[in-house]
Amino acid sequence: MLYPLIRNFFFALDAETAHGIGMAGIDLLRATGIGCVLSPSVPPDPVRVMGIDFPNPVGLAAGLDKNGDHIDALAAIGFGFIEIGTVTPRPQPGNPRPRMFRIPEKQAIINRMGFNNDGVDKLLTNVAAAKFTSNGGVLGINIGKNFDTPIEKAADDYLFCLERVYGAASYVTVNISSPNTKNLRELQRDDALDALLGSLKAAQSRLADRHGNYVPLALKIAPDLDDEQLRAIADLLRRHRMDGVIATNTTISRAAVDGLPNAEQAGGLSGAPLFASSTEVLRQLSVALAGEVPIIGVGGILRGDDAAAKIAAGASLVQIYTGFIYRGPDLVAEAARAVARRRRR
Repeated sequence: MLYPLIRNFFFALDAETAHGIGMAGIDLLRATGIGCVLSPSVPPDPVRVMGIDFPNPVGLAAGLDKNGDHIDALAAIGFGFIEIGTVTPRPQPGNPRPRMFRIPEKQAIINRMGFNNDGVDKLLTNVAAAKFTSNGGVLGINIGKNFDTPIEKAADDYLFCLERVYGAASYVTVNISSPNTKNLRELQRDDALDALLGSLKAAQSRLADRHGNYVPLALKIAPDLDDEQLRAIADLLRRHRMDGVIATNTTISRAAVDGLPNAEQAGGLSGAPLFASSTEVLRQLSVALAGEVPIIGVGGILRGDDAAAKIAAGASLVQIYTGFIYRGPDLVAEAARAVARRRRR
């Protein structure tokens, strides 16, 4: 009940400024031990996906905590897993501000952050300082390429990050679908994706031998793909025996918000308008993959029923981000309960 009042304060501020203050506030609530005031209890609903045991199927999507600065505070809210990043080999500032815009009429956000982050070494320092993974928490690390790395050398950045984060991650997500890094989505083309997945899976095998531990690899894809592209990606996911796929990232479409303030801003659109298209991509992938590769459903989850609909469409897990901004911690518990009811059917 408190969150709508708090949100009114935050929504009076610039979106990125509000984000920074909000994350500091989550840290403070945890440090003072009063986080339970905002965080309802989340029922346990264990599920095993990608060879990992998740305490519940509702996770935090990458982007909210790019550098892993707030892992323990976010974990206290009740997420079944947390994904941090996107992280790149070298620190980079991202695109010029302002670069995040709300469309409250549609419970949506447009961002063109551009993989702003402090680099993989700083992220690993933060992960080492967190108690979450040492206490058995499931931590995904989302990796990308630096903006100034030529697209033909992108694999080098992904391989560098994979090697660095391998020992710290429960699973690693390969982000080739952000619309905010020039040419990045070209890596979703058949030949480019085939080569990238081949290199990553070979590295995963070497790293598993070195660490004595197999860390799953997931691929995050865009919602702006046609049927032929989706079938080609599904074939490559199976051929390379990828461990998971995340459907989907943000969209470049503005059909659902056309004419509203901020709709003309460049970047990726997330939130409620993304739900239908991201869920349709999920559904098509589920059919094409026939259960061979598990799917994490993300995009437009603003209610518990939205999360359950992702499961019904073929997802094994779900993630939230924009819904968390609009709804607050209540959404985590609501989604977890709805998914649990769906899974019991």
